[in-house]
Amino acid sequence: MDTNQKLPLDMVYHWETAKAESVYMTQPMGGGQVVDYTWRRAVGEARRMAAYLKSLNLPEKSRIGIVSKNCAQWIMSDWAIWMAGHVSVPLYPTLNADTVSYILDHSGCEVLFVGKLDDWDTMKDGVPESVHCISYPLSPPNDFKTWDDIVAKYPPLEENVQRDADELATIVYTSGSTGKPKGVMLSFGNMAFAAKGGIDALEVTSHERMLSYLPLSHVLERFVVEGGSIYKGFRLFFAESLDTFVADLRRAEPTLFLAVPRIWTKFQHGVFEKMPKQKLDRLLKVPLLRRVIKKKILTNLGLQHVKFAGSGSAPLSHDILDWYRGLGLELLEGYGMSENFAYSHMTKPGRARTGYVGEALPGVEVKISEQGEVLVKSPATMMGYYKDEEKTRETMTEDGFLRTGDKGEIDELGRLKLTGRIKEIFKTSKGKYVAPAPIENRLMSHPDIEMVCVSGENYPQPHCLVMLSEEAKKRKADDGYRQELESSFSSLLKDVNQTVDPHEQLQFLAVVKDEWSIENDFLTPTLKLKRNVVEDAYRPDLDSWYAKRQPVIWQ
Repeated sequence: MDTNQKLPLDMVYHWETAKAESVYMTQPMGGGQVVDYTWRRAVGEARRMAAYLKSLNLPEKSRIGIVSKNCAQWIMSDWAIWMAGHVSVPLYPTLNADTVSYILDHSGCEVLFVGKLDDWDTMKDGVPESVHCISYPLSPPNDFKTWDDIVAKYPPLEENVQRDADELATIVYTSGSTGKPKGVMLSFGNMAFAAKGGIDALEVTSHERMLSYLPLSHVLERFVVEGGSIYKGFRLFFAESLDTFVADLRRAEPTLFLAVPRIWTKFQHGVFEKMPKQKLDRLLKVPLLRRVIKKKILTNLGLQHVKFAGSGSAPLSHDILDWYRGLGLELLEGYGMSENFAYSHMTKPGRARTGYVGEALPGVEVKISEQGEVLVKSPATMMGYYKDEEKTRETMTEDGFLRTGDKGEIDELGRLKLTGRIKEIFKTSKGKYVAPAPIENRLMSHPDIEMVCVSGENYPQPHCLVMLSEEAKKRKADDGYRQELESSFSSLLKDVNQTVDPHEQLQFLAVVKDEWSIENDFLTPTLKLKRNVVEDAYRPDLDSWYAKRQPVIWQ
């Protein structure tokens, strides 16, 4: 089937008949039980929900929210909203009540699907009584109308509703690492272009298997998982919980796997907990053992069938990238934004260059401004920010390029290297500018470091704050281990300082006590560090830490 002119709903209707009895989604229900959704059943339930939404007689193109962890109903809700002629508004399943309230009010949501959630009690106060709520089979206890009751009662919408390419399909609210979230408006054409370009670039087939667990409210998961599966008809599995993640992975046996840097780091730390890095490195040098050990590691991770694994959302340490590639896992980095539905750059198989996020995807134009900012343009570029024409004008150049806010450079093969965020670059008291990202990438290579933040505005030299890995936190109370760690960090600091310019050399490395998490607002829902929050939290300690003149400081 030619997908060139097909929009997302066109493809949904295609698979409803072409693969009617093929299983599309597998949903864990707890206790080892799963429910399989064929294409016929999935599209059928979406049609029934669409009929219900139409019965509410909402104004045309009303905004309808989805707040849920990933599940089969999340995707069916998206389709139902589109079939009913409306616009979907995804909300991260980890937001606090204030942000929920802001997004629902700003977008003007009339209806909200309330799904699988861990912390509904901390969110529900943000939902006005005027918003009509619908619950999923895995929702927390509530008295809303339920998905199952609705699809049992309402006959399916018979017609294949068509939506135009330039129609608004969804409003995606950015994760808000600075200020209030912005509503990114994406059309059906934007989503279609990205999905088709992505599957073509990777030569994805209809036989792929993916585990969906990164938030579907984020454009990366929605682009690759929802978009990819709609355009190729491949199979999706959902994760039940963090505790069952390994079992979920083994059930799915994915051929494509997507993760953010923090997950790749955790996987590696888990391997090192079972076998120290030095011992593993020695064994991997033995020709007779190398192949067996590599296969065993990937099998234990559930990644033995993976053709391509992707990492996005933030830079991944060069050492970790090289380590996975050394295991034979083709780990491809990607680069994109909510504002272009995550469709911008991707490492091509066999063309990876450490430190680079890949080449422009088909149809993407890229250039570097005089200020060193990466500018991108493609048919996936957003329609603009919802209710914010001024911010839209600030973000777009006159010739239609998106200002990414990232500094970068392009090599002779067209591969893009990101050298820092324009807004993250800070000035020391000596008047020198420091880009934290490249230094942080070097520090993240240490197996005992989970997260890092390089800062130091208005101080003579920069410094770094580090959060220990789970294993290191457990062992920190042991005096011998703490001395070993201090020595290791001192060596790390020395090594990093030898690779940077004098004005970028770190004066100290401070090990913090706090857990940087979404819950305490140190991280965005996509696990990006909120630099302003981190810097503000430790600002009162900085003068005394600088005065100590020690390489490693323990909070």
